[in-house]
Amino acid sequence: MSNVVSPARRSVPGLARHAARAALAGGFALVPALAFAHPGHGPAVGFAHGFLHPVSGLDHVLAMVAVGIFAAQLGGRAIWAVPASFVALMAAGGFLGMSGIGLPFVELGIALSIVVLGGTVALGRKDWPLGAAMALVGFFALFHGHAHGAEMPADASGLEYAAGFMAATSALHAAGIGLGLAIGKLSEARAPRLAQAVGAVVAVAGLGILSGAL
Repeated sequence: MSNVVSPARRSVPGLARHAARAALAGGFALVPALAFAHPGHGPAVGFAHGFLHPVSGLDHVLAMVAVGIFAAQLGGRAIWAVPASFVALMAAGGFLGMSGIGLPFVELGIALSIVVLGGTVALGRKDWPLGAAMALVGFFALFHGHAHGAEMPADASGLEYAAGFMAATSALHAAGIGLGLAIGKLSEARAPRLAQAVGAVVAVAGLGILSGAL
């Protein structure tokens, strides 16, 4: 049996690897020097501000991309159900924040979400019950949503702001799903290692944010 691999087959891992790198680069290109998106972020008015809010903070970007990768790892209905549960519970958290209803340990919950979701991606287990996966991301979505909602204006522009940050969240989830699917196209030997590496980077970044180092 010949061990020669055709150029076309050799190119699949290469293309997937380039796609993964491009997705990571695109995500980190959105990250400013400050780690947290919500404090001191200027006026929160309209769709544009709502859209920029999630993509301009390292904490939100990492968590939302991790949700997308996690969903891609699970596959099947989880690809849409897991991100959808995050967006739905984030909207609920946003309502609480906009209404002035307090939620304890918001900053801690956001930082822990990055550590936990990154660790979950690194473990790469695909046997999660769908309900448990949705509950996990939904729990952390409450904290992210509350942080957004606390800056949402309490007038008509608040609806536009909410639509903006939900659209940005969905876009970040889509980027994570794309990255997760690209990783999955690698060989059986390479895919788990790359997923572990990406998850570990996210989790370590979460520890950095949790400790105040980032």
